[in-house]
Amino acid sequence: MLVEILSEDKSGAVVIERLAKRIAANEEMDVKVNVHPHRGCGSLPKDANEKPPKFANSLLDLLPYELRAYNKVYAGKELILVICMDSDDKDPQALRQELYAVAAKFAPDIRCVVGISTEEIEAWILGDRKAIAEAYPSCNMEVLDSYEQDSVCGTWEVLCRAISDNADELIEIGYPAAGHYKALWADTISRHMLPQNNVSPSFNTFKMALITALKHPGPIYRRRTF
Repeated sequence: MLVEILSEDKSGAVVIERLAKRIAANEEMDVKVNVHPHRGCGSLPKDANEKPPKFANSLLDLLPYELRAYNKVYAGKELILVICMDSDDKDPQALRQELYAVAAKFAPDIRCVVGISTEEIEAWILGDRKAIAEAYPSCNMEVLDSYEQDSVCGTWEVLCRAISDNADELIEIGYPAAGHYKALWADTISRHMLPQNNVSPSFNTFKMALITALKHPGPIYRRRTF
């Protein structure tokens, strides 16, 4: 079975790829996982039936076009298409349902799974404190203890304060420098992350949807969504 992952950026891509592989392994499923990071989240086009602009490269800008392409190539085949992104300041449940609706419209003949990390992908990383401690043994546990799981609170800043010696300076500098460190932390910590250890509600919603899809591949939009 093939699992194709469309992610918002490189930081999320490495986390989602490793977790998807481990979820499949836990279910004793033989899958091949490909991940395709984009440059940010962007926004859904006003006319989703049109081709995207020439230089479009963000996830939502390209999503309808990519969904149509996947549906054309993979209809009827054992494929699970995973769409993963941060909710940022949007309501995670509303965003999840919106993306399922887009997938149902433009890729009705393949199985799609949507994963929404509450605020940022760091919510999923912070959901596995054991992995953080294994990757960064000197991490600040008081900072981790102060974090309310899946809260909207500046999630990457929480992780930064927990593991970085120059957190205040890095937070003040912000992007694009922060993006480099976010990718580094995601790569380092995700090497230790295990799906069964994660307490993030938004991650576990994704995990259960992916497990269901692995066990029951095929389009579901005429029956139900997850």
